[in-house]
Amino acid sequence: MANTDDLALLEELLLARGPGGQEDAVRAICWRELKRHCDEVWIDAADNVIGIVRAGDASREEAIARSVLIMAHQDEIAMVVKRINPDGTLNVVALGGAFPINFGVCPVDIMGDEGIFPGVLSFGTMHATSESPQGADVLSGNVQWTDVHILTRRSKEELGTLGIRAGTRVILSQHWRKPFLVNDCVAAHFLDDRAPVVATLKAAALAAERKAMLKRDALFVFTTKEEETNAGAQYAARTLPGEICIAVEVGPIANEYDTHLSADPIILTGDEKGYYSKTVADDLLHAAQRCGYNPQPALMPDFASDASAVLSSGASAKAGCIAIPTENTHGYEVILQDGMEACAQTLLEYLLNSPLR
Repeated sequence: MANTDDLALLEELLLARGPGGQEDAVRAICWRELKRHCDEVWIDAADNVIGIVRAGDASREEAIARSVLIMAHQDEIAMVVKRINPDGTLNVVALGGAFPINFGVCPVDIMGDEGIFPGVLSFGTMHATSESPQGADVLSGNVQWTDVHILTRRSKEELGTLGIRAGTRVILSQHWRKPFLVNDCVAAHFLDDRAPVVATLKAAALAAERKAMLKRDALFVFTTKEEETNAGAQYAARTLPGEICIAVEVGPIANEYDTHLSADPIILTGDEKGYYSKTVADDLLHAAQRCGYNPQPALMPDFASDASAVLSSGASAKAGCIAIPTENTHGYEVILQDGMEACAQTLLEYLLNSPLR
C-alpha cells in the first residue's frame, strides 16, 4: 500500500485547481516539494516547474550532455466559457480531452477574475419530450457540449463585474475532488496527472538520495497545457539540455491494449503521434523488471503524451513513456495505491542503471 505521506500529497494535489493556463496552485506544490530535494529549482518562461538533481559520478560536461528530462503535467481536463446567455447561464466547451460524461451533472468552480464562484453543470431535465433536442440527447446518452450549460443564478451583468467572460475556466468543484479509497486502490477525478506528479516527485527525492551514483543529470519537469497543446513540454524540450524525454502518465486499462489494473507499470511503445524510441522503451521495461515488476508493454493508438509530442515535433531526439495503470481515464479514475511507488522505483532504476547511449 502507498504510504500515508504519498496519499496526503496526492490529496493535496487533487484538491488544487489546475486547468490549463491556470495551474498556479499545482505549480506551488511542485515547487515546494522539489525545493526539498533538488540542487536547483526554477520556473521557466512557459510556467514549467523544473528541478535538477546533478549527477555525482560523471564529469559535468558529460552529465549535462546525457541529461534526461522526466515530465509529468500540472494541468487537468476542464471547461472554458464560450458564451454568457441573457439568463446568466454559461455555455462551455472542453479544455483538453473532456466530454460532458467525464464530469456528469455536478458542482463546478468558476474561476473569475474576482474570485472562485459556484455553479452547477446541468444537462437539463430528464423528463423532456421530442420537442426538446437537448432532452433527446440526454436520454439517448449522446450528450454533447451544446446540450449542457452552467447554472450560476447570477445576471449576465453581475457575471461581467466578477470577471467571468469568454475564456474563463470552469472546473470540477473542490466539493467533489477528495480521493476515495477502495481497498488497495484510490479513486478520484484528476489522478491524470496528479498521481504521476506524486510518482515523479518521489523519483526526484529518491534520485537525490542516490545522486553520487548518477551518471547523468536528471531534470524533473512539471509541464503546462499538456491536455491542450503540449506547449509546456515543447518549450522545455527545446530549451533544456539532454536528448531524452520521458513522460510519466496514467495508462488506460483496455482489453485491446492487453493492460490490466495492477501496480505493474505500463511502458508505451507507441501512440497516436507515432512510435516511442525503442531503446528508451526497452530500457524502461528492463528497469521495471529489475525492480521486480511485470511491466505491461502497450501500443495505444488513442493516446498521447508530452513525450510523444516532443518526439514527433523533433524537439527531442528520443522519448519514452511510463504510465500508472488506470481505470476510467479522464473520468472517475482508479489506480492501485502501489502504482505510484512502482512508477517512482522504476524511474530511479532507469536513471541509475540504464545504459548510457
